[in-house]
Amino acid sequence: MDDKVRLNKYISSSGICSRRKADEWIEAGKVTVNGNIAVMGMRVNDHDEVVVNGKIITHDIPFKLVAFNKPKGYACTAHHGDESGIFKNFKLDPDLKYIGRLDKDSEGLLLLSNDGELCNEISKARNQHEKEYVVTVNRTVTDDFLKNMAGGVKIHDSNKDVWVVTKQCKVKKKNDKSFSIILTQGYNRQIRKMCEAFGYKVVKLRRVRVINIEIGNMNPGDIRDVTEEELSELRRRIARDKGGE
Repeated sequence: MDDKVRLNKYISSSGICSRRKADEWIEAGKVTVNGNIAVMGMRVNDHDEVVVNGKIITHDIPFKLVAFNKPKGYACTAHHGDESGIFKNFKLDPDLKYIGRLDKDSEGLLLLSNDGELCNEISKARNQHEKEYVVTVNRTVTDDFLKNMAGGVKIHDSNKDVWVVTKQCKVKKKNDKSFSIILTQGYNRQIRKMCEAFGYKVVKLRRVRVINIEIGNMNPGDIRDVTEEELSELRRRIARDKGGE
């Protein structure tokens, strides 16, 4: 990286964190450039020595983006004390960061990368990237239920302790007790809460697609590298959703 870029982008592109987190560390005085405390807006390249929390930042780590079929019963956490954590139970590189967690009771496609900037771009709610799920419930799926789910549902956002109405979304019946749903937002346990609003209980929840990357025929616990073709299309759609095209 010879051309100078903003310091927060330089840090995030190393895979250590998102650009927002880099800003927080810069503001907290935890970043130095060539031995001096960094300030917001600085521009650097590989000829500068950038140190974050005592660690020298480098860009010689090969880019990694993997697809993982997370089985039910495992937690999206890097906490070493959690015996159900995905990093403890599967051969996942500990330097990878998961993109858009799945709760312990859910299963399916989980993307992980060592590129903090990519993680951040996919996770940003305002970019409205699609995520598709197949959901099995405990009662017969009716036309009214599908219409109500698609039209927006009032649920409680436990993270902010407020009531919100979900965005309109695409919902399609698969059989008597299952349906597919495509979301562009990600409130905590959103689909479960949406179903509960109409007296339904989720029996099984499986994510099958994130933007253009699909789970396909992966078995539970399978891990695979995202292909060059998938990555190219992923970056194209991220640019499009940001207004870059």
